[in-house]
This record gives sequence, C-alpha cells and structure tokens, in this order.
Amino acid sequence: MRTAEIRTRFLDFFAARGHTIVPSAPLPTPDPTLLFVNAGMVPFKPYLTGESAAPWPRATSVQKCVRTLDIEEVGKTTRHGSFFQMNGNFSLGDYFKEEAIAFAWELSTAAQADGGYGLDPERIWVTVHHSDEESRALWRRISGLPDARIVARGDEDNFWSMGVPGPCGPCSELYYDRGPAFGREGGPAVDEDRFMEFWNLVFMQFERGEGTGKSGYPILGELPRRNIDTGMGLERMATLLQGVDNLYETDETRPVLDRAAALAGVRYGADPAADVRLRVVADHVRTALMLLADGTAPGNEGRGYVLRRILRRAVRSMRQLGYQDPALPELLPVSRDCMAPSYPEVAEQFARIADQAYGEEDAFRATLRQGTAVLDTAVAKVKAEGGRSLPGAQAFLLHDTYGFPVDLTLEMAAEQGVEVDREGFTALMAEQRERARADARARKSGGSADTSALRAVLDAHGPTDWVAWESLTTESRVLAVLGAEGPLPVAAAGQIATVVLDRSPFYAESGGQESDAGRLSSASGEAEVLDVQRPLPGLVAHQVRVTGGELAPGDTVHAAVDPEWRLGARQAHSGTHVLHAALREVLGPTALQAGSYNRPGYLRLDFPWRGGLSADVRGEVEEAANRALRRDLPVDVRWMTLPEAKELGALALFDETYGEQVRVVEIGGAWSRELCGGTHVGHASQIGTVALTSEGSVGAGMRRIEAAVGVEGFGYLARERDLVSRIAEQLGAPRAELPERIAGLLDRLKAADRENARLRQRAVLERAAALAGQAVEAGGTRVVTAVAEDGEEPRALAQAVRDRLPAAHPGVAAVGAASGSVVVALNEAGRAAGLNAGTLVKELLHGRGGGSPVLAQGGGLPAGELRAALDRLPGLVAGG
Repeated sequence: MRTAEIRTRFLDFFAARGHTIVPSAPLPTPDPTLLFVNAGMVPFKPYLTGESAAPWPRATSVQKCVRTLDIEEVGKTTRHGSFFQMNGNFSLGDYFKEEAIAFAWELSTAAQADGGYGLDPERIWVTVHHSDEESRALWRRISGLPDARIVARGDEDNFWSMGVPGPCGPCSELYYDRGPAFGREGGPAVDEDRFMEFWNLVFMQFERGEGTGKSGYPILGELPRRNIDTGMGLERMATLLQGVDNLYETDETRPVLDRAAALAGVRYGADPAADVRLRVVADHVRTALMLLADGTAPGNEGRGYVLRRILRRAVRSMRQLGYQDPALPELLPVSRDCMAPSYPEVAEQFARIADQAYGEEDAFRATLRQGTAVLDTAVAKVKAEGGRSLPGAQAFLLHDTYGFPVDLTLEMAAEQGVEVDREGFTALMAEQRERARADARARKSGGSADTSALRAVLDAHGPTDWVAWESLTTESRVLAVLGAEGPLPVAAAGQIATVVLDRSPFYAESGGQESDAGRLSSASGEAEVLDVQRPLPGLVAHQVRVTGGELAPGDTVHAAVDPEWRLGARQAHSGTHVLHAALREVLGPTALQAGSYNRPGYLRLDFPWRGGLSADVRGEVEEAANRALRRDLPVDVRWMTLPEAKELGALALFDETYGEQVRVVEIGGAWSRELCGGTHVGHASQIGTVALTSEGSVGAGMRRIEAAVGVEGFGYLARERDLVSRIAEQLGAPRAELPERIAGLLDRLKAADRENARLRQRAVLERAAALAGQAVEAGGTRVVTAVAEDGEEPRALAQAVRDRLPAAHPGVAAVGAASGSVVVALNEAGRAAGLNAGTLVKELLHGRGGGSPVLAQGGGLPAGELRAALDRLPGLVAGG
C-alpha cells in the first residue's frame, strides 16, 4: 500500500466517524518556542491546553513535522528521519479512552478491502502506564489481547506532558512484531527494532505542576475537560505495510536513495558507511523539498540556517560517496515526484523550490573551494611551526564561518598529515549549543515577563479585548504589572515593565508589521509604550517605560496609539502588499514573498530570485507600484473561510497560522489579495509614494528589496534630487547629460589607469633587466637580491628578474618589501639543480612562508632585518 493511500485511508476513516479533517499546518510555526512543527499535536496545542476554544469537538489531520535536534544521527539508525508525517485523531472534550482505543484497533486490524490496514492482530502488542488499569481492561475487552501482550511501563515511556505545567496523562502505544529476523523475543520492552511502535494514544486527563524530567512534578488534579491526542507515524505504517526494513526504503524515500546510489556508482546494502550516506541524502533531500515548499529559505540563522545545513549535508554526503557534480538537480525532481501525490504544491511550486535549492548548492560548492583554501593555509602554518595538530578554534572557524563540515576538515587535514584538535572543537561547539539553548529558553519564557505569570493573567481574566482595527484609543483597566521575576505591586517612574490591559488599541507585532507606539495615562502615572506582543494566544502584553508617577494593577488608564505612528505603519504595510504585487507583475508568480518587515516610513521584502535586478527592472517594479497609487486602487478587507480564501487565490504567508475564519486584504481586487492581520490604508493613494532604496542578496537564491514610503519616501526622493543637482553643478552639465558626462569621466580615468599600469610595468622590466645584469655567482647559480621600491610589486619584480636570467643557467631572484615580506623566484634550471624556492624562503624567514618549488613567499620579518636576510641568500644557495 502506497504512503499516499495510507494517508487517505486514515483521514477517511476518522471523517466517517464525525471528525473534521484539518489540513496540515505549514512547517514553520509561529510558536515562539519552536522553529518548525515537530509533533502532530502542535497546531492543536491552544485547544488542548484550553488557551483557545476548539472550533470542533473531533478533528483529524496528517501533519508535516520536522525534527533536527539529533540531525547528526540521521541515517545511522533506520527508525528516525528529520521529516516525518504524523497521522492524528483528536477529541477536544468529546470521547475518551474507550473510543480512542476502539478506533485504533479497528483501523489497524480491519481488512484492507474494508478500508483498514489489515495488520495481523496476533502480532500487535500494546503498552499502558503501570497505573492505568482502566486502559488495560479496555484493551482486553475491545481487542481480546492476552495480558502477556499488554505491557505495563513507567513514566519514562508511557506518561506524557509538554515539559511545563499544564495538561498531562498516561498514554498507550501500539507495537507490531516484525518477526525474528529483526531481533529478540519478549515484546517492546526487550527490542523496539523488532517490535516497532506505530501508534501512540495520549489520554490527557490530569494537570501537572512545576518540576523537571518525566516524573519530577506533582499531579494537581483532574482536568475539567479531558482530551485525546493520538499520533500514528505515517512512515512507520508504510514500513510495515510495504514490507520493507525501514522508513528509508518506503515509496516516498527509496527512489531518491536509488538515484543517489546510481549517480555515485555504489550499491545500497554493500557498504555500511555508504549506506549511512545514502540514507542521509534520501532523508535530507525530502526534508529540504518540504521546507522550501512551505516557504523557508536558506539563511544564516533560525529556520533558514536549519534548511541550509540540511541541504549542505545532502550535498556533502554525495561528495563523500564520490559524486562531485551538482547533485540536487538530479535528486530533487525525484523527491518531488514521490511527494506530489500527497502534497500537490511541491509540483506546482517546483520552479521556485528548485531555483532556491540549486542556488544554495552552487553557493556551497563555492564555499567548499573557499574553505579548502583557508584550510590549506592553516595546515601549512601548523606544519611550518613544527606542529602536528590543527587548533580546534580553526576547525570551528571553518565550520561556523564558512559552513565547512568538520568531517571534511578532519579528512582533508589527515590527507596532509595533520590531526585536528577534536576536543577543542567539541568544546566550542558545546558553547555554541548552550548559547542556542539559552536563546530557546529566552524564547520560551516569552520575553521579559514569565510565561507562567502571563498564563495566570489569561486564566483569571480571559483574552484581551483587542480593538486595534477599529480604534486608536480605549479606556482600559490594568489587569497586571509584571517584571522579569513575576507580578509587581506597582511600577514606578523609570521602570520598564510588562502591562496587561483588559482592552487594547495597540497593534501587537506580527505579520512583519512593527508594533504600535503610544502612551498609557492614568490619574497616578504616565507610561510610554515601547513594544506590544502576543506571548500567548489571545493575550496582548505591553512593554512600557513609566515616565511619571506609577502604574499599578486595578488602575484605569487611557490607552492611546500615536496617530502619526499608526498612519505611517498603515502606509508601510499597504506599501509592502503593493510592492509584492508589483514584483509578481514584473517578475512573475515565483517572486513570492519569503519574509517582510515594515515600520512607519520603511519596508523591506525578501523574495526568491537568482541574480540581481537590473536598473531597468527595478524601475519597472517601482513604476508598477506607484501606478497602483496613482490609480488610487481601493483597499478592501473581507472575512471568509480558509478554503474560500484559497479558492479566491489569496496568498498566504507560510509562517502564519490561520483559524477557521481568515482576514483577506485586497488592493485593487485580484491585483493584490493576501491573508493579513495588519493595519492598512483605505485607498492606495494614501500610501503617498513607494521609492525603492536598495536591492541586494541576503543569501543564495534570495533577494531583499527595500523602500521608503509616505513622507519618508518623498524625503528620500528630495534628497536624491538635491544630490543630482549638486553633481550637475560641479560638472557644469545639464541633468539630462549627466550619465554621458560621468561615463566619459570614468572612461578617461580607466584610460589613465591603464597608462599608469603600462608605465609601471615598463619601469619594472627596465629595473629587472638592470638587476639581472648585477647577478652574483654562488655555487654555480646566479643570484639576485633586491628591495622593492615605492610602487613596485615584489612578486612581479622577482618573476621579471628571474625571466631575464639565462634560461640554461641556474638562477634565483629574491625581492623583499618594506612590510617585511620576501618573494623567491627560481628558474627551471635552478629547480633541476636541486634548489627549492619554498625551502629558501623558509631559511630566509626562520621557518615562515611557503609556496611552490619555483615561486614562494613569506612575511613577518622586521624591516630592519630585511637587507641582512637577503644578503644571506648567496650563502644558502652555495651551501646547497
């Protein structure tokens, strides 16, 4: 049974039993604690934790997931991949254990002809929490399983929580016995390779308190509404139903693995080391395809860095297999064909996906060339200093700055007879990981105020009455004042604190739009609003600086958005939509926004594109944007369901999560139609102007365009006009003639540079001839030493002198520079006589320097020692 069919059967089974089919959320998630969705329940977390009311009592989904914490282990085991799909059914206060167990058993064991998976009931084992006698009894009654195949396990294996205070509960897991060929008898407690877990049923029935680990926390009591969260690994079920050994051999990954093996000329199964690399390629190519399809672009931080690392590991693995040509153009289309039956968007968007992936591979191949040069220099330095080990800091620099894989550093250093300080490298990597963990903890804490304190406010008072779309002012009540350590009784003048109001007119940063600025005023104090965020769904938190008096919980405040700030923000956000539409009008539909940021007067937009935009293209884009403003296109906001919006052609941003009802912002109808929660102008003309200020690269295959809008846009154009006026005045030319006049000046400068270079070259040749005529004999070799004069390039002079020595006679030229560097050039007769330029330069510079046998150089010599060092050359040559 193909994976796409397994997926469809799961959704159809639960839809027929009253579950709403919920489409997979995009892999990038707005959850501040995560980069990507890493479990099937992540999109349902607000409903499972009670943060938001669930729109349905029963739901089912097949959720795309990415986990990369143990990326180095991918391929080494055959059970884990970085991309996987999780089939799930969810009860949100509806059914509980009995129905969840019955559904799982029925779908797993029903005949394939009846819509089930047809697993042999005699080979299924289940586990339950040791305290959950209710589930044990239900399994016996519903499935008829004997007690021997209902295994009790502890908290480590069969009790679930999210690692923080909130819902928790026992779970029950289903395993399938794959037979003696896969391991020992005895059930899942003995061998989880033979007994493969394929479904986990989580029974959320308790609330847990603070604590660490799997069991180091108190159970506070029963939840008022019990929930069910189950997860069936789609790849694991495909492994079982397709009769293959592991997830890399299923129909969605094996074709990529086979193509990689064919390209590299190896056979899967013949060599364990090669097999690991083939599995890495198969996994990472698929993961990259799905991340790119969901709008992630390669970059140097966050999600972009994860994707970049995955792509580079795939390319590197192909290199290790012996394949040196570009690999992704051969492999990515294979993965597309495997995944398109379940995810048609990977085929529909493949032009954009491929452009970004192939550009990243090209950039990495260039990185490998650059990193190789850096490594060679570092290795040469180590050997010149008599060392045998490359410092860990150097390996870390190559890894962190140049993206050079450490295993490649190890391999290439070993080829040159040098070891690598792995302990030093590992220590630096550990420091970097700890910084990343600290950053993750900071994200998880929700900023300056502790998340648990904010959750307590939300639980006590409910969601914020947010009216930013309708009003710039509200009369509000202070619900809480919070500091880094928790609730504060009061915030005094000079303090920065987080304030939660019952009603707020302030726009909270999201969708690329900066948060509003403004003030809070009360009878007892004044505060400036510095930042506005949504640390929890439904809750708006204001970071403020108290400028006078004090603020305390219970105060009534006048909350006022700065109207000029909001006007500028509306202009910038609508300007972003207009520029996005203009880009797509000029460049085509693949110029799809991959990220944006806007604040009053300024906007930037990232989009996938290979190569820079010419001045003419930039002009076309700017003209298309401002044409929309001149036409005063209407700006309309409509609410509709997500399927209706997609049917209408509205563009959705990949890192946003949308509810059942979505807000669609149109500028000129279908010309610009996007899902958006930002603030906007009423008509396009209110933007004022869109003036492009820059366009450049922000990574392989990714461009960034920036613009000034509104008053700032007019100011930018005025400054440009004044600059042109000053240049015209200085050149004494009309503005219309400036391009030709400047081009003429540049041509004359280039001609002057060429003439200067010609004269310098002639001077070098004349001096070289004179120096060659002054050569001294040393042991049968003609030797010339000199110090380069001002404007002379030592390397060029040394080679010119060498070339003027008789070719049939051994000859060597050494030229020093005031900087303390020395270049030694040797003719072929000198090389044949046993001389070596690299050896000579090291003798002159006390072991420093290096190069080829006929041309070498080095530096670091004090200026006062230069002449004496050069005078030693005849003796060194004569001594052999």
